[in-house]
Amino acid sequence: MKLFLDSEIARFARVAPGTALELAVVIPTFNERANVPLLIEKLDMALAGRNWEAIFVDDDSPDGTADAARELGLRDPRVRVIQRIGRRGLSSACIEGMCATAAPIVAVIDGDLQHDEKLLPRMLDALAGDTGLDLVIGSRFVAGGGTGEWDDDRVAKSALATRLSRHVLKADLSDPMSGFFMIRAGVVRDLVPRLSAIGFKILLDIMTASPRPLKFRELPYVFRTRALGESKLDHVVAMEYLIALYDRMFGKVVPVRFAMFSGIGALGAAVHFAVLSALFCGFGWTFVGATMLAVLGAMTFNFLLNNALTYREQRLKGAGKLLRGWASFCVVCGAGAAANVGVAAFLHNVQHGDWRLSALAGIGVAAVWNFALSSRFVWGRY
Repeated sequence: MKLFLDSEIARFARVAPGTALELAVVIPTFNERANVPLLIEKLDMALAGRNWEAIFVDDDSPDGTADAARELGLRDPRVRVIQRIGRRGLSSACIEGMCATAAPIVAVIDGDLQHDEKLLPRMLDALAGDTGLDLVIGSRFVAGGGTGEWDDDRVAKSALATRLSRHVLKADLSDPMSGFFMIRAGVVRDLVPRLSAIGFKILLDIMTASPRPLKFRELPYVFRTRALGESKLDHVVAMEYLIALYDRMFGKVVPVRFAMFSGIGALGAAVHFAVLSALFCGFGWTFVGATMLAVLGAMTFNFLLNNALTYREQRLKGAGKLLRGWASFCVVCGAGAAANVGVAAFLHNVQHGDWRLSALAGIGVAAVWNFALSSRFVWGRY
């Protein structure tokens, strides 16, 4: 029976019966349905004679990417699918995929066909030929590599991101922004508890999380132009990259999510004063009325921005959830405002010192209160 099953699997996988699994190719996806069969076809040609599997980790794409991968998996047992519900993020998707295989080596490749899958055998041979090597990276910036048809603006942005990454890297990488690499599974599993899983640059996360310098090799490839689907690069992705850098540099002192929540709170204060000034000074509203609308405007601004950025992976969608979330956020922040006033007044009355210190203490208490309760009762309940 076992020999029969081995033969059937080998018939699909084009390898000898009983051959051990060599490689898992992890493919994080979102809205890449059209590219799924094309990528498997390319992997089949590039990895002919190798025992491999492809793991699509899909963030519940509305275009049915996971279903397309499952359809292939019915005919080809090398194709597996992890469909994530209520979770988003390229880095965290890669981590889940890399931990979901028995293969000793895992590769990460984008599902948009812009990475050169023909480089995978060379990566695998490099790791097999040097037991001290931890990972092999596909690089656009070593001799023989290239960025394809990138315009000058995108090249400049990539160069800036590379320069910023050198402040946290422990290695001299030519392409730390690469999303195309191969690593020993044992190495990445050991690092998982240290990974932040923030943003879209999992390689940077791995390289900065390791307590020892990882031994790597870079191999050149030319970045392709996307043929199908839409690019995921946007301003939020760029923000996530900066967040990931902050987390590696200062995250142990001030957690990145709290820093974002507090920063948005500061912006909300600016919105409060802008609305108050416009209504009270510009339109002649009463001070109390203008203040009430300013508070409401600042809370709404803070809620929407936190929903889009701070809690992006848990963000609320749909009119119903947004309205309930907004109401909960206003209740939480209203209680935080009361705590702010109470603490500040108490310290001022007791110490009779600099009123600014009392005010700062009240603000600090309110910030922690708002963050803790919002995380639990606004974005943690849905």
